Amino acid sequence: MKKHFSNVLFFAAATAFISCSGANSNGHEPSDSTATSQDTTKYPPVETKPGNTNYKPAFEGQTRIAGVKTTTPYEGQVVVEGLKSPWGIAELPDGRLLITEKEGTMRIVDPTAKTIGEAITGIPKVDAQGQGGLLGVTLDPDFASNRMVYWTFAEPVSGGNHTAVAKGKLSADEKSIEGATVIYQALPTYNGKLHYGGRILFGKDGNIFVSTGERSDLETRPQAQQLNSALGKIVRITKDGKPAAGNPFEGQADAKPEIYSYGHRNVQGLAFDPVSGELWDSEFGPRGGDEINLVKPGKNYGWPIITYGIEYSGGEIGNPPIQQKDGLEQPVYYWDPVLSPSGMTFYKGSNVPEWQNNLFIGGLSSTHIARLVIKDNKVVGEERLLGDKGERFRDVIQGKNGALYSVTDGGKLYKVDKK
Repeated sequence: MKKHFSNVLFFAAATAFISCSGANSNGHEPSDSTATSQDTTKYPPVETKPGNTNYKPAFEGQTRIAGVKTTTPYEGQVVVEGLKSPWGIAELPDGRLLITEKEGTMRIVDPTAKTIGEAITGIPKVDAQGQGGLLGVTLDPDFASNRMVYWTFAEPVSGGNHTAVAKGKLSADEKSIEGATVIYQALPTYNGKLHYGGRILFGKDGNIFVSTGERSDLETRPQAQQLNSALGKIVRITKDGKPAAGNPFEGQADAKPEIYSYGHRNVQGLAFDPVSGELWDSEFGPRGGDEINLVKPGKNYGWPIITYGIEYSGGEIGNPPIQQKDGLEQPVYYWDPVLSPSGMTFYKGSNVPEWQNNLFIGGLSSTHIARLVIKDNKVVGEERLLGDKGERFRDVIQGKNGALYSVTDGGKLYKVDKK
């Protein structure tokens, strides 16, 4: 919304706009991690670099939307450092954070005391090669009474590995996971090191949503389209790892009944819209074409038939390459160059009122947290947070205190909150 200013205020706002909208030496927008401006002007798109392709979006606003700027003063502070390749975060009832580390450990971090706990034992062995390891984590909705924890990991088995889901009870002394049990395996097994997906969260009905990757290689990539494979899918399972009742392919021959949606490349972000309750994902594209999707049961999200990216080698994907096709879902929004989107959350707090219901996504190679303003399921504004930190942001959650917390591949936990 635009405001009317006096000539003096307009001049001041225009001056601020000119000084803030220029890119720095590496082509990124300057960080707004200590923003104090009250300017409500819509800015140019935050992306200033050329794309990898000249592909045209399917609709206006699907990429490079107008920039926005947080006007509430906020800051990003390092709470702790020294974590070992942290990947997922779950908030305990008392506000402490249970954090997974890629090599196969979990630790509890107290963001108030700024302490890192000892490694929690009892976790099954992981295959930490490449993009594998101990991945996403979530708590049972009844954790306060049953202390159950659920997590995803790359499980090493004969012939390779696969994305697996396990559960166990956090001991009363918080030193171990008791009775760890693998409840689900995304089959088939494959001998690779890439694209495990790995995000996990509970739905309101008490069932679990899990993302899997299509394992990246050309020989496994087509399985994202095959309903008899769990690769390249979002699955919906019970607390015991069984297919949840009411899944879209339940009872269909030659289809895995746990599948909720398909045609995914490598989903590392899942979050529910706090208003509508709808499921969203963030998904890695190839070279270009990272995207967010509004996930609907039974829908096909197109990979590798349609994409807004190209191979890392520069080659085209598909012959000819196409970006739209009837029956295949379009991303709500995509990036080219890439964001490298990982964990994400919708903001439900009140500390920064203008962030209400905005989507925050950890960016890896892009080294910032993306803030997306969404209206009527369309992205209407984008902002880059903490871009001056030089960190790969792996996961983002919102704490009960209204602050955002994010872990980085470099081992830091950030708190992003009102000053």
